[in-house]
Amino acid sequence: MTDLELQAYLERARTIAVLGAHKDPSRPAHYVPRYLWERGYRILPVNPRFAGEELFGVRAVASLGELSQPVDILDVFRPPEALLSHFPEVLALRPGLVWLQSGIRHPGFEEALKEAGIPLVADRCLMVEHRRLLGTP
Repeated sequence: MTDLELQAYLERARTIAVLGAHKDPSRPAHYVPRYLWERGYRILPVNPRFAGEELFGVRAVASLGELSQPVDILDVFRPPEALLSHFPEVLALRPGLVWLQSGIRHPGFEEALKEAGIPLVADRCLMVEHRRLLGTP
């Protein structure tokens, strides 16, 4: 995906689901979505450990299947070996873009998304790319 395509996704996106969102401010699964939330995106935290607790102004849910609204970007903070177990819910959710954070790659999951027609960014930090492409601190 080109920088112009990524920039277009980021500019038109409004809702970002965060699979593996975390409460600990020192963890990337917290400070990356917090950065995005502070820039006006609606963040939908997904993590069974924090289901029912408020994160980024909304209640966290336990699974992607509990989300009832459209998702522009699905930001994933899960280990590669866990990705295939989430594939059925990702497919049902049909996000506009799946973003695998830095260090996360899984060829089988990536190929399955491609076959399903769901765009993907892998092994890149959404916060870093947002700053680079949209020039926000």
